[in-house]
Amino acid sequence: MKFAESKDMTAVELAAKSRDLRHEMFNLRLQQASAQLEKPARLRTLRKDIARLETRISQLRNQVKAA
Repeated sequence: MKFAESKDMTAVELAAKSRDLRHEMFNLRLQQASAQLEKPARLRTLRKDIARLETRISQLRNQVKAA
């Protein structure tokens, strides 16, 4: 997910997407622990996507506070 994709989303949509990605990351970590993980690079991309979403959520919160 690119940062530009998250610019059009609302705070509720961002939170839902973040929750879904966190759930996927949890499942991948379980697979990693049992040595069944096929794409270890997916963990890195998920972590970065979650960070992008959380950054956008924080920006939206700060805009509301400033207004």
